[in-house]
Amino acid sequence: MNKSLQVKKVLNNNVVIAINSSGEERIVIGKGIGFGKKQGEEILPKQVDKLFVLRDENEQEQYKTLLNSIDEEIVEVINDVIVHIRTRFEYELNEHIHVALTDHITFAIKRLEQSMDIKNPFLTETQTLYPKEYTVAEEAIEIINKSLGIHLPEGEIGFVALHIHSAITNKSVTDIKKHSELINTLMQMIQHSLDLKIDTKSINYLRLVRHLRHAIERVSMGDIMEEQEKLAKVLKEEYPLCYNLAWKLIKVMQKTLQKPVPHAEAVYLTMHLQRLSRYDNEDK
Repeated sequence: MNKSLQVKKVLNNNVVIAINSSGEERIVIGKGIGFGKKQGEEILPKQVDKLFVLRDENEQEQYKTLLNSIDEEIVEVINDVIVHIRTRFEYELNEHIHVALTDHITFAIKRLEQSMDIKNPFLTETQTLYPKEYTVAEEAIEIINKSLGIHLPEGEIGFVALHIHSAITNKSVTDIKKHSELINTLMQMIQHSLDLKIDTKSINYLRLVRHLRHAIERVSMGDIMEEQEKLAKVLKEEYPLCYNLAWKLIKVMQKTLQKPVPHAEAVYLTMHLQRLSRYDNEDK
């Protein structure tokens, strides 16, 4: 941190509003950063290295609004969790995670207090798509549960994993959830159409889900794929069920993403579907 910071207002023991040398307002977050601090007091650079600074004005206002309705102990624990996440990934997180994760965990705790059990229908897909984020989310939920003496349900691991992925990729949680929901829909279509009970631990399932994730990302970015006309003709003749299903999946992707899906995608999907179908039949 090159510019020095001076305390403008202490919001609580872990959050202060500060002013930098250019007169710009910042929110500084960190364990005990506000304890005993007075207006005009300097925040040392070596302290800031261990803290978070919200620079975006919108993020600052949202965070200040959140603090008005959250117990300080919860704020401290969530900040500890974010420090843990940053340590595990060893690079900067998008600062929006402070607002998004604080809001989400606070709401999750309120649901828990009201005995509202919110299911996460995308848990398996999330674990498959983002394995490291999921592992760190498990650690985060464990920290929260132990620190606050509560028991957030397993589904919260998946939701926190999405927030982590959002923070490290700078993608919106809304888009990530939308893509996870789409993959869940596609997998249900596959199971129904091929009359399969898919083993979610199998390598063929993992390959298919990861392929769908990359396909959705390619379509979202408008990537062009080389046509595979000859191979498509062969697959259509050899594996008509899987080929027709591949096109049904493509139509759902196009409708959901509101973008065209390259015809070549039918080839790759057919091969994945045939592999999945053959593996399942051999295993029966």
